[in-house]
Amino acid sequence: MALKAKVLYDFHSENPGEISITENELVNLFSEEELDGWLEGENSRGEAGLFPASYVEIIRDNITSNTNNNGLSSPKTKAVTPTHTSYTSPESQRGLGAGSGGSGGGSFHTSQGSDDDWDDDWDDSSPTDAPQGMGTSPPLYPVTTTLPGRRESSQQQQHQQQAKSSATVGRNLNRFSTFVKSGGEAFLLGEASAFVKDGDRICVVMGKHGPEWQEDPYPFMCTIDDPTKQTKFKGMKSYMSYGLTPTHTNVQVNRRYKHFDWLYARLVERFPVISVPHLPEKQATGRFEEDFISKRRKGLIWWMNHMITHPVLARCDVFQHFLTCGADEKAWKMGKRKAERDELVGSNFFLTISTPAVPLDLQEVESKIEGFKSFTKRMDENIVVVNATINEFARKQITGFKKEYQKVGQSFALLGQAFELDQQAYSAGLNRAIAYTGEAYEQVGEYFAEQPRNDLAPISDLLDLYRGHLANFPDIIHVQKGALTKVKDCPKQEGELHDRCNIISCATLAEIQHFHRTRVRDFRSQMQHHLQEQIGFFQKITAKLQDALQKYDDDQ
Repeated sequence: MALKAKVLYDFHSENPGEISITENELVNLFSEEELDGWLEGENSRGEAGLFPASYVEIIRDNITSNTNNNGLSSPKTKAVTPTHTSYTSPESQRGLGAGSGGSGGGSFHTSQGSDDDWDDDWDDSSPTDAPQGMGTSPPLYPVTTTLPGRRESSQQQQHQQQAKSSATVGRNLNRFSTFVKSGGEAFLLGEASAFVKDGDRICVVMGKHGPEWQEDPYPFMCTIDDPTKQTKFKGMKSYMSYGLTPTHTNVQVNRRYKHFDWLYARLVERFPVISVPHLPEKQATGRFEEDFISKRRKGLIWWMNHMITHPVLARCDVFQHFLTCGADEKAWKMGKRKAERDELVGSNFFLTISTPAVPLDLQEVESKIEGFKSFTKRMDENIVVVNATINEFARKQITGFKKEYQKVGQSFALLGQAFELDQQAYSAGLNRAIAYTGEAYEQVGEYFAEQPRNDLAPISDLLDLYRGHLANFPDIIHVQKGALTKVKDCPKQEGELHDRCNIISCATLAEIQHFHRTRVRDFRSQMQHHLQEQIGFFQKITAKLQDALQKYDDDQ
């Protein structure tokens, strides 16, 4: 006999995989086993999916009798009404990276990993021990959910509501939403708790165009040298090592790609409303091929430029440790462990933010966020078009244009060879000039084949980097909109709830402002570079053709 349950409260599905259920409806359960407070089953309409476990009462087969006041027997069913469920990662079960007290699951930690893994066993293609973004599932940090218990009588409910003075803020039932996983909900509900040192403070200031991150008073640059191939285990394992030299130390440190990958995971974990630039993609084969090495280095240079120009990321302690810790293995491991045990992640990150004295107007914030959503959608669509267009144009230059110019050059060369059969002295100059013209056209074909790497490839690299940023912002915006929704749902609860939403809004708008400023800087610089390269390219072609033209005057 199938296991059934009676629905106690209405539930309307909001996400894929969930189903709607109504009060007093009987639903079929696929299993009694809960998944983070959710059960899986089928409603009376034949729809299968998830619904909250605390919204239903399981009907058992082994019904026991209970005598009422009239001496009659009434069935007694055992109800499953969990009020607290939690998910704990395997790492936290082993006691690694315990969360900060009172965070309510808002902060999260990843396994500190093995130092042996860090030094010897890691491979460019192996996964890291931390989430690569906020879209991964299941979460790698504690999640605590409090769901409503069994329904009380209407009088009891009214009494409780009056006692709580409508100040209760409900939790998001979708425990896998970005708003929950990022720690935004826990912070908004006042569950974040951590000690914040002065050096960890992040200031948002009111600029001419709205909230902005406070500029880094000590900006610096960082160069990345051509990588060198290194070996270990007596040559059994090879890897590429990149030399990094930050200008504020002028000391070179050597890093592998896996080190960049580890840093990226730490930063994504630490900053839920900051767009951490994506790293160049991994490649399982051909990692030591020249073209791949060159492309990866260019991608890492773009990545580094965005890191060092971000006011928050540039001065982050884990990033500074990455840039400055040299060959001292013990110091490196200590810094690595410290980063992986950082408490100022998830919900606790928002505790580090200081905002302007005057709070933002939430309606204006919502309008700006909606405008930015439309902008990013259009930008992403057009990046795809531009990338496809320039890649096709580059392909034509490398193959089609080169081939066609070489055909023209070869035809001129054949004409010159035919003229040489004349054996007349006065035609020798013409023959040489025609031969040179053929060579000039073949050289122009080579120019076309080489040019895309100078002017089109850099644009493609920039577009790829910004597609990564655009992929980050839906999650960032979701955190802010989740906070705004909570405030709207509790209009009578001003004060701290509104203040915390203001912190999230200030941080989000500051990041959006930084994105726009960086975008203007990057695309202005890159388009200038492209046009300069194009002008130089056609000037080079012009010079070659002018040389060919001069041959006809020299040999008269």
